[in-house]
Amino acid sequence: MRYRVFISSVQREFAAERRMLADYLQKDALFARFFDVFIFENLPAKDWQPEKAYIDEVKNCDIFLVLLGKEYGYEFPDGTSPTQREYATATENNKYRLAFLLDVPKNERYIKTQFLINQIADSVVYKIFSAPADLLSNVYTSLINFLTEKGELRVEPFDKSPNRDAELSDISEEKIEWFVRRAKAERNFPLSIEDGKEKILTHLNLMNRGKITNAAILLFGKQPQRFFLSSEVKCAHFHGTKVQKPIPFYQVYKGNLFEIADQAVDFVLSKIDLAIGTRTRSIEVPTAYEIPVDVIKEAIVNAIAHRDYDSTASVQVMLFRDRIEVWNPGNLPPQLMIETLKDNHGSYPHNPLIADALYYAHYIERMGTGIQDIVEKCLNYGLPEPQFVIRDGFVAIIYRKQGIAYKKVSEKSGEINKENISESSEDYFTNDFTNNFTNDFTNDFTNNSKKILELIKQNPNISFAELSDSVGISRRAIVNNINRLKQEGVIERIGTAKKGQWKINK
Repeated sequence: MRYRVFISSVQREFAAERRMLADYLQKDALFARFFDVFIFENLPAKDWQPEKAYIDEVKNCDIFLVLLGKEYGYEFPDGTSPTQREYATATENNKYRLAFLLDVPKNERYIKTQFLINQIADSVVYKIFSAPADLLSNVYTSLINFLTEKGELRVEPFDKSPNRDAELSDISEEKIEWFVRRAKAERNFPLSIEDGKEKILTHLNLMNRGKITNAAILLFGKQPQRFFLSSEVKCAHFHGTKVQKPIPFYQVYKGNLFEIADQAVDFVLSKIDLAIGTRTRSIEVPTAYEIPVDVIKEAIVNAIAHRDYDSTASVQVMLFRDRIEVWNPGNLPPQLMIETLKDNHGSYPHNPLIADALYYAHYIERMGTGIQDIVEKCLNYGLPEPQFVIRDGFVAIIYRKQGIAYKKVSEKSGEINKENISESSEDYFTNDFTNNFTNDFTNDFTNNSKKILELIKQNPNISFAELSDSVGISRRAIVNNINRLKQEGVIERIGTAKKGQWKINK
């Protein structure tokens, strides 16, 4: 089958690059078998409107390839450019879109060009190039991926490929035993531990031509990161709403996929609000996290299951004051688009053998409902609707809502056990919260911050431990208050952590 490629760009800025790509695709021994290329220079001279001809070509193409740099190009009366209109048409007609971005500082780009780039980044993974050779390499890789996805090139999936460096001895019997017990209990897995790890791996299609596969190592390997260093998960907790260094809490988790998923989920649960009620209305003590546990699990496990393991990047879980971002180095399958993710759709796992094992262990389902479940559970819980964007990979953004865990528990028990208010939220409650839940939360640290400032004024050398004892809150809550005061420029630290002292600026 032949595919038509439309190359879009500001004509004057990338004239040489467009011609280079067209010649390359038409003369390359492999690509010439599959691709026909359209660039505006090849448009025959006729009595028609060029912009209409371009739009018609976009509608008729199979691949829309756009180059973006500094310039925005000619502007129509409504302020749009030909490139922007062409991209909009490609999106509306569900074309396979590829974007390549010239590596220049943002302040050198025309403001509307940057706006278009931001718009594209929400739904397409773009590649950066700084020279023609980089552009050719990126286009080559992208088109090989396209042909592979279309079944034109036969390449084994990553998880099914045999690993040349691994042996059966690299597979942990203990981890397989754990899996069999869980899979049998959760999904009625047909094999038993006595069948042995080779038979179990074969049943799961994790043996290929007598060798163990990449998926087998990631799922049951004794040291998966020895073979795939980036298969770890990186977790970070920031006090504010932006990535700032030094990172207050940072952890890298290693192990098999089940272990790193559990560890990453536990990391998030340890940092968000957990409300604990009383037994005034029930024998059982009601509890609630500020985000449903299933939502956190779904987002993290999906990232681990569907990431691109050929990438050198790792899954990242970043916890901010107002949201959680779960990022994975991967892209959506060609059958799906960001705009349709929340609608009913089929299941297209990037790593089908990994997904199969995770299904047996009841970590995921096979219905392609993960994104919909996340959205539905957040909305039913009273949280803002999650967002999903393409940002150099796939990002799930789950928003936090201050005090919602305590509201949920209060509705169940009528009271909150104040001794169990999480350290991250103890500054948000008024003294009479337990007896009268009326959303008495505050978005600042006023009361405790005033106490801390008074104590610092009296003793600039005071320690965190001394502040914690004097104010009557945890050391972590003291750190949160101090960080907030430093961010607002109220105080600063003069000297080192051990020998310095605090200075009040205002």
